[in-house]
Amino acid sequence: MAHGEADHEAPAGRQRVAEALRQVAAIDRAVYAAIADVPTPSLDQAFRRLSNSANQSRLWLGVAAGLALTGPAGRRAAVRGVLAIAVTSAVVNLGIKSVSARHRPDRAGAGVPGARHVKMPSSTSFPSGHSAAAFAFATAISRDSPCLAVGIQFLAGCVAYSRVHTGVHYPGDTIAGALIGAGTGQAVSSVFDRALASRQVRAGNGQLLPGADVPSAG
Repeated sequence: MAHGEADHEAPAGRQRVAEALRQVAAIDRAVYAAIADVPTPSLDQAFRRLSNSANQSRLWLGVAAGLALTGPAGRRAAVRGVLAIAVTSAVVNLGIKSVSARHRPDRAGAGVPGARHVKMPSSTSFPSGHSAAAFAFATAISRDSPCLAVGIQFLAGCVAYSRVHTGVHYPGDTIAGALIGAGTGQAVSSVFDRALASRQVRAGNGQLLPGADVPSAG
């Protein structure tokens, strides 16, 4: 009897999960449509340019180059950020997107104004690679540049939103990308800290080099 009840509850549970996911997707599409429907002529060009500037992570590589000129902490932050982008891009583009079946939004059908348009990518929509790279970089550099990180996090959020504003992603794609990027950036930064500490210990014959500044792995 108990076994039969368990067999009956399993399909019911899957149905509830599937229905919940359908409702979340409906909200996601509704938010996308609402953003498309709000006239923002003063913002359209700025978000279009911001979105394009983050193609191939050019925006973040430029920030990393600037950081590298500011001293040892800046160079560490730059290396962390670039490594985080590389790992996140592999996870998203070679991993998740290759098995994702979510199509890109119907930008024309939603009425996204032409002034907002950027090139529609050919890859699947989930998750947003731009958003993932942005938050991976912002999270990774925060260990060495905590003050700058606040501004970079804000810029990362703007890049993520720009992908919705320009019509190439649903909001849920960018939220998922941000979470993936932040998690990967944190993991890469922790591994980087351990590797740096280990190298400095070996260089100091069992002790940290005098004046070595090893960021906390926590």
